[in-house]
Parts: sequence; structure tokens; C-alpha cells
Amino acid sequence: MTSSTQFIVERNDLAKCRLIETPLPGVMQLPEDGLLVKVERFAFTANNITYAMLGDQLKYWHLFPTPEGFGNIPVWGFGRVIESRHPEIAAGEVLFGYLPMATHLVIEAADVRKTGFRDAAAHRQSVSPVYNAYARVTSDPAFEGREGDYQALLRPLFMLSFLVDDFLADKDFFGAKTVILSSASSKTAFGLAWLLHSHRKPVRVIGLTAAGNMDFVTSLGCYDEVVTYDNIETIPADQPVAFVDMAGNPDLRTRLHRHFGGQLVYSGRVGLTHQDAAPDDDALPGAKPTWFFAPDQIRKRAKEWGPGGIDQRFGAVWSGFTAAMGPKLDVIESRGSDAVQQVYLDTLKGRVKPAQAHMLSMAD
Repeated sequence: MTSSTQFIVERNDLAKCRLIETPLPGVMQLPEDGLLVKVERFAFTANNITYAMLGDQLKYWHLFPTPEGFGNIPVWGFGRVIESRHPEIAAGEVLFGYLPMATHLVIEAADVRKTGFRDAAAHRQSVSPVYNAYARVTSDPAFEGREGDYQALLRPLFMLSFLVDDFLADKDFFGAKTVILSSASSKTAFGLAWLLHSHRKPVRVIGLTAAGNMDFVTSLGCYDEVVTYDNIETIPADQPVAFVDMAGNPDLRTRLHRHFGGQLVYSGRVGLTHQDAAPDDDALPGAKPTWFFAPDQIRKRAKEWGPGGIDQRFGAVWSGFTAAMGPKLDVIESRGSDAVQQVYLDTLKGRVKPAQAHMLSMAD
């Protein structure tokens, strides 16, 4: 293969997408300490659509350069080094990290350690460091086969679940005995529900979902009760509740606040960035809606728990989560640019069933 294929989208109209070809560099055309990586497989979920929608705001479009007006949506997945100019990194090594929807990627390896390194390319330095980190996972069973799929599909979202769970427990759930989650079929929501259900008894967990997702959400087994959006007023409002909003639907938020009134002791919106309150939030009864911003919790715990403290505690629950919840997903593997485009458009238009989880490759 002498060229790389990229799947790109129009930044201002995500429904418009196309393929572009660029020449592959030879080994001596790579930057000093550069690597040429073949992208082998990656996860694609609704979360990647969020990355695209926030591409300008969170600078995701800076990661993988494209022609003006277009963007390459970042994905979590696996690549294999096929050419290396770094003396400590050999061709054949398997990497896990943030990748483009493409067949290849050039990385400028820096801060190389036994466990991983970062991409020091100048155009990537404006984003959070976590997006420039690559783990060296050759022959690591935790990153092979179906376990590897779970790393790409669930790990980034479960980290957010873990941080919200930790925040709520640290605040003693604001006095609530029940936690209500919207978008209960989403991976971040059911990750949080599993943590609450598994480790935070006697907290009761209620999942809110659309009628069409009811069977799937119930089958997950991590909610004490599942309620459709049109039935939220049937939930008893006689005890304190905390609400974690994964959906961001202002009408739903208003209904919940009005139903629970002063018994709604926490109303948190889970987001990837600091955002202002909605215009009507100040007028709602109950706790004022606030944004949960994951980096704030990471900084707090990194200071309190010290180096490796977050990873150690996350690792202690990760394997239990994937063992319990991974088999609930229908992992679908597809190859080729046509399949990538179809899954992308289906996800963009909300046509992917909640039980479906896609692992993709641009190569046929």
C-alpha cells in the first residue's frame, strides 16, 4: 500500500462525509523519532458523534489534520507500528490510544517509557494530554481479542462513570437515597449504574429511557427500576433524590425538578467541558443544575491519592465491570470504508440499537 485513506466529515454538516487519499511516507521521510502506524481496529459509538459536535470547542479537530472545513473524528483503538525511527520502539509493536478514522497515522514519539509514550507533534499540543498518550500493549491479554474490544468501546466512557460515582460518594450523595440517571441505555450511564448498584448499597438506582430501549436497559440488571420518560411523574417524590443528566434534555430536566421540588438535592449534567447553565435553570425548584466536569475531579483525586491512585482504583473495578456488562453488548466487527461510512451515518442518525457496539477497520 502506497497511500493512506482517511474518512473525513464536513465540520458544519456532519452528514456529509468523504474519503481522501494521501501518500504514505517512507521511513526516511518520517520525522525524527517518528513512527508510521497502521490503524488496525477502532471503536465507534455515539460518544464519537459528541467528539465531532465539540470538535471546535475542545480542539479535537487539531489532532488529525484535514483539508479546510473538514475534520477527522478521533476514535479509540489499536494500531501496529510498521516503520520506526525511534531506537526504543520496534516495528510490529501494538499501540492503544486515540486514532484517526484512517488506515495510517504518523506519530512523533516522545517521553518513551516501557508502558507507553506520547505524540509530540506540534499540532496536537493544544488538547488534553490524555489524548496524546499511547499505551504499548503488545502481547498484553487485557488488550487482546474481545477484552481489547471492551477497552476501546467501554474504557473511556467507564472512566467518566467512575469519576461521577466517586464524586457522588465523596459528597455522600448530597443526602439522597436514590440516584436517577437519564439516557439509561448509554454506556456512561450503565457504567455508573453498575458502580452504584455494585458498590454503593443501599443507594437505589433508577434508569430513565425511551420506550424502545426498555427491554435492553432492564436486561442490563444494574438498575433497581427502569422508567420510561413519559412515566417519570409516577416515581414517588417523598424522599431525597439525586439526578445525573446524561441526556441534556431541558424539557426532561424541567419535569423532574417540578415533580421532585425540594426533594431533588442534586442535579448534575455530565459534560466534556464547562458550559453555562440553561436560561431557565435558575427558576427551577430543587437543587440548581450544575455541570459535572471530569477534569476537576481528576485534579482533586490526583492531589489526594497521589501518582497512580486513580488508575489503581479504576483498575480495581474495571475487570468486574467488563465481566458483568461486556457480554450484554452485541459487538459487531466490520471492515472497509463502505462499512465505516454506514456505521457512522447510522450512529449520527440514531439508528444504532443500544445493545450494538461497533468495532471497525478502514482496511478491507
